[in-house]
Amino acid sequence: MTETSARSKDVVSRFYEDVFIRHDLSWLDDYMRDDYIQHNQDCPQGKAGFVEFFVTIFRAVPDFSYTLKKMVAEDDIVMAFSTTTGTHTGAAWLGKAATGNRLEYDVVDIFRVQDGKIAEHWDVADTFTFFSQLGVAEERLKG
Repeated sequence: MTETSARSKDVVSRFYEDVFIRHDLSWLDDYMRDDYIQHNQDCPQGKAGFVEFFVTIFRAVPDFSYTLKKMVAEDDIVMAFSTTTGTHTGAAWLGKAATGNRLEYDVVDIFRVQDGKIAEHWDVADTFTFFSQLGVAEERLKG
């Protein structure tokens, strides 16, 4: 593994731990560039959009967590395969009051790291399983 790959992987690993496991967004300035680009159309752009998106999720799913299964890095690109888990016991989300439904679905995240911070993100998620578990699959398929 190159030194750049190792540094990129370290940034993303710490980001996962602090943000997705501990739900601590106060470290975001250490991990994410101000001009962060989000390629997930459901998440608003930029660092502020990321915060808005995940504050909503953490309120709706207080036990939201990622279990990292595999992380690989090549230079400035880091790919992580994980399982997202949690229970919708908090605030309303995606038009649904707290359902109490258990969520468990797989996600692949791809990050580009620039100057020691996350600059760009893409993801591929098992959204059919996610929307089915949340109880909104039929509405999402219609819309």
